Amino acid sequence: MNLVIDVGNSFVKLAIFNDNDLIDKVIVAVEAILDQVDALRLKYKIEKAIISSVGKLNEDVSDCISKSFNVLMLGATTKLPFLNLYKTPNTLGIDRIALVSAAVSQFPNKNTLIIDAGTCVTYDFITADAKYLGGAISPGIRMRYQSLNDLTANLPLLETEMPENIIGNTTNSAIHSGVVNGILREIDGLIGEYRLKYSDLTVILTGGDANFLSKQLKSSIFANSNFLLQGLNYILKFNSN
Repeated sequence: MNLVIDVGNSFVKLAIFNDNDLIDKVIVAVEAILDQVDALRLKYKIEKAIISSVGKLNEDVSDCISKSFNVLMLGATTKLPFLNLYKTPNTLGIDRIALVSAAVSQFPNKNTLIIDAGTCVTYDFITADAKYLGGAISPGIRMRYQSLNDLTANLPLLETEMPENIIGNTTNSAIHSGVVNGILREIDGLIGEYRLKYSDLTVILTGGDANFLSKQLKSSIFANSNFLLQGLNYILKFNSN
């Protein structure tokens, strides 16, 4: 079995895979990572592990995990299951690398656009012959609400809410309309632009806001909240062959 560890800035996702099947997943604070790894080690027969860290993982923690398993640290030099044509490959986020790897694994020989709706909204495109071309990065829902509050004198900070009407007739409803309708139109618009060039496009939506957005998008998409974890597992398997 494989252990996948996805380290964010505040939380860590740990997943157990039996071949391609996700059989367990837990989310813990960064400070609790070692205790949770020990608990999973006692519960499952783990052979290999991969660590992906967009946050700052203490080196002592990764060294400690490496004593228990054969660990692959995902980085810019890791062998990947696709041809990376990004002009600045060393700046490409490892979360985006994992998402593209999942697309190669689950949608082989297809032109695929992966949209990750989290803190930022990232768009990553890979061709049917497994060439990664790049994509786009824009502010996520929470960042849009936050920036309206941070960069103005009087606009309030609101929680995410689906607007009832395209026309906001109060400040709060105007903010909800602008933020939510804006991001929905952005996503639908970019999908449309890609489909003008790639009519057979497969679209994957993942990330923390995927469920909220997927119900409102006009475009045909596949929503998968575990796509990044599945990509990390595939990278681990790819490097184990």
